[in-house]
Amino acid sequence: MNEKVRVLILGSGPAGYTAAIYAARANLNPVLYEGLEPGGQLTTTTEVENYPGYPDGVTGPAMMEDFKKQAIKYGAKVLPGRATAVDFSTRPLKVTIDNEKVIETDTVIISTGATAKYLGLEDETKYAGQGVSACATCDGFFYRKKKVAVVGGGDTACEEATYLSGLADKVYMIVRKPYLRASQIMQDRVMNNPKIEILFEHNAVGLFGDNGVEGVHLVKRMGEADEEKVDIAVDGFFLAIGHKPNTEIFKDYIELDNVGYIKTEHPYTRTNVEGVFACGDVADPIYRQAVTAAGTGCRAAMDAERYLSEKGL
Repeated sequence: MNEKVRVLILGSGPAGYTAAIYAARANLNPVLYEGLEPGGQLTTTTEVENYPGYPDGVTGPAMMEDFKKQAIKYGAKVLPGRATAVDFSTRPLKVTIDNEKVIETDTVIISTGATAKYLGLEDETKYAGQGVSACATCDGFFYRKKKVAVVGGGDTACEEATYLSGLADKVYMIVRKPYLRASQIMQDRVMNNPKIEILFEHNAVGLFGDNGVEGVHLVKRMGEADEEKVDIAVDGFFLAIGHKPNTEIFKDYIELDNVGYIKTEHPYTRTNVEGVFACGDVADPIYRQAVTAAGTGCRAAMDAERYLSEKGL
C-alpha cells in the first residue's frame, strides 16, 4: 500500500525547511525528503554572514541544522531520500522516492534547488570552501582588499565581477572566447571598471596554494600554435558559468523556462499543475540567496495550506 500524505516537500535547504516549518505549524503534517544534498547548496559554504539573526555569522551546515531542528520541533517529518520520478497526471499526486517507495500526496512543494556549474577541475573540489565559490554575493565579503578571479563571459560573470570590484582590490575575468557574451550594458560596465581586467582567450586549467587558493594556472589561446601558459596570483576563484536547476524529473508535467527553471504564477508559488508549488532556487534564476529562498518557502507553504482548505482536503 502506498503511503499517503497531505503535504510532500521535495528538497531541503532554506526553502524546503522553511516550507516545512510553516506547514507543520499549520497542522498539515508535512513530510520532507532531503534530496541528494541534505541542507542544499549552503552546506558547501563555510561562513554565512548575510542571513538575519546571526550577528556573528554562522557556517552553512550549522545554519541548515538549525532550520532542520526547527522544522522537526513543530512536527515536520524529515527523511533521507530523493524523488526519482513523479506522476502529476492523477489525483492524488504520486512521487517515487529512491526508485522504490511511492507516496501519494494532495500537494507537492518542490524545493530541489539548482546546482552551480563547475569547470570540472579536481582543484575545484580540493579548494572547496578555501577560495573556490560559485556565489560572489555570498562570499565576496571575505575577499575585501584582495585579488580574485571570475570565470565566465556572460551577464552573470559581468555582474559578479562588478559586485566583487566593490570589495576586492583587483578582479580578473577569465574568458575563454575572444569576446564577452554579455549584454552591451554589462560589457560596458566591466570594460570601463578600472579594477577589472579581462583575460580573453584564457582557460583555467588548475589552482594552486598551500592553505587555500593562492593562484590560477591558465592557458592562453589553448590549442593554437602560440599557446602560452600563464599563472596569476589570486585569493578567490569564482565560478560564474551558470546554474542548472534540478528539474529533470518534473519536465513532463511542470512548465519550465528555456534554462529549466520552474515557472510560477507570480506573485504566488503555484505551478501549472494544480496542487504543485515551487520555491527556492529551483524557481529563481535571479536572486539565489538563502533569505529569498526562505521567503518563497514560507509562501509555498501558505499557498499549499490555502489550496487544501479551498479543496476541503
